[in-house]
Amino acid sequence: MLVIFDCDGVLVDTEPVSNQAFAAALVPHGLHWSVAESMRRLMGRSLASCIAIVEQELGRKLPDDFAERLQAGTFQAFRDLPIAPVAGVPAMLDALKARSIDFCVASSGAVHKMQLTLGLTGLWPYFEGRVFSASMVARGKPHPDLFLHAAASLGVEPRRCVVVEDAIPGVQAGRAAGMRVLAYAGAPYADRAGLEAAGGQPFDDMRELPLLLLA
Repeated sequence: MLVIFDCDGVLVDTEPVSNQAFAAALVPHGLHWSVAESMRRLMGRSLASCIAIVEQELGRKLPDDFAERLQAGTFQAFRDLPIAPVAGVPAMLDALKARSIDFCVASSGAVHKMQLTLGLTGLWPYFEGRVFSASMVARGKPHPDLFLHAAASLGVEPRRCVVVEDAIPGVQAGRAAGMRVLAYAGAPYADRAGLEAAGGQPFDDMRELPLLLLA
């Protein structure tokens, strides 16, 4: 078995911070989204996909340096807070290691973003050398490419993989890859009904995960 974790909102508690930064960055360009609206429209997607959605909404291109400025501001916010692991994650990862259950991370975010967030939260040693990004494949979530790439890279058949996600595009990607999907719905902003409708099996506590994997 291979467990494939999403990163933001699953391993590290970054989604509210990221979406607050994104919503704030859009205001000077005439788009006034709340943090909740940013999450609803963008959560779980690659930065390139998010920018494409925003540009379609605006009906025009954003400045060439928008992504660079957004990432710089978001990364500084991660350092200033600081961010923390999702509740129960370190103990859960230790439990998986104790049971010799293999795992990796596959995120819409860039590798350098994961290095930062996993590093700030003390989780990087669990995943070093087993990190996969949407930048490595042609299509990001909700397409299955990223999860299939992670599984192939580690020599595991899709049917023997379990995806852990918190966003509807990620659940859709896992299901499209032919994988079982456990949908973390423990965050206050979680769309439990949407995750379940997309094909995920909702759960609320990361400490439940080792037993759920064996169910």
